[in-house]
Amino acid sequence: MTRIYLIRHAEAEGNLFRRVHGRYDSGVTANGQRQIGALSDRFRYITVDAAYASDLRRTQQTAQAVVVPHGLSLNIDPELGEIDLGEFEDRTFGDFVYHNGEQFRQFVTCSPDFAPAGGETFAQVAQRVSRAILRIARAHPDQTVAIFSHGTAIQCFQAALRGVHPADNTELGHPQNTSVSCYELDQGKLSIVFENDISHLPPELDTMTRQRRHGRQATAWFKPLEDDQDWDLYTLAREEAWREVHGSLRGYDGPGFLSEARDQWFLDRRAVQLVMSEDQVVGLLHLATGREATEGIGHVSFLYVAPQCRRHGLGIQVLGQAIFTYRSMGRKILRLRCAPDNLPAQTLYRSAGLVRVGTAPGADGELDILELAL
Repeated sequence: MTRIYLIRHAEAEGNLFRRVHGRYDSGVTANGQRQIGALSDRFRYITVDAAYASDLRRTQQTAQAVVVPHGLSLNIDPELGEIDLGEFEDRTFGDFVYHNGEQFRQFVTCSPDFAPAGGETFAQVAQRVSRAILRIARAHPDQTVAIFSHGTAIQCFQAALRGVHPADNTELGHPQNTSVSCYELDQGKLSIVFENDISHLPPELDTMTRQRRHGRQATAWFKPLEDDQDWDLYTLAREEAWREVHGSLRGYDGPGFLSEARDQWFLDRRAVQLVMSEDQVVGLLHLATGREATEGIGHVSFLYVAPQCRRHGLGIQVLGQAIFTYRSMGRKILRLRCAPDNLPAQTLYRSAGLVRVGTAPGADGELDILELAL
């Protein structure tokens, strides 16, 4: 008899920043690393003879929970990879919902009609992943194997095991980060021991619990500024943010901020973006795309969410847009400045893994310089 542990990767950037990451090769978040620690504790006294992961970083990072303490080598199998979402890869969920609402509905319901251009159907994923898991299990008779894969890939396999399409597999929900399922292959028959268990995760590490704790989650999409009305919004947002941080407009250089933003936007439309939720403007993102470009640094000049739209998960998505915009430009470091006593902003940035690397003078004292390796 062969025992198979099928494990979803830890919390990854797509989960945190609410982006569509199927085949996009995103990494594990800071909270994901803590989940990996909890997973390692779970498998400390479980014998594992071999380990496999997809060809994406997030599964390979998660697999370290098993391969390191057990002294195993990690086998890479591309057939264990996540669904290829083709034209929708690395778009925000907000963008997907707003511009392709029907296809988004098909995606979240695992509809047989979902067929993204350049991507895969759920049936194709089910066939691919099932083939890989059975092939791996047969290669390890009377051993225990840990297999690290992805949420939709696992969901499709679990449906195929029951002989149904994923859309008709109402028995199980979507596997959560680091969820563990166990199967046994005996005399050619695959049986279920348990599925989608996260008992090793305390609530403060569980991704879904953390997201529910923040209440209703809005989704964002982004577009460049287009006209004078948009630039009026930029000015108003800058004023409001300055007044909120400093208590007044003393020292505020509105014309200077506006001139800098316009100059950068003229050279690169990605430099200043409106943050949208459905049809509503909910914030602004200003990236100094030309600053220290040759050094591989991407500067965030201004990140803003309107007061009435805060506490709905938008700030982390705006930060994610900055991260993935700069990553697509080949930058290696994200850098920004933040007042030490701006606790909401500090909490947001630290949750995404930014660390303090120094200080710089500000209008009312020293500012923290925060960085994230991209």
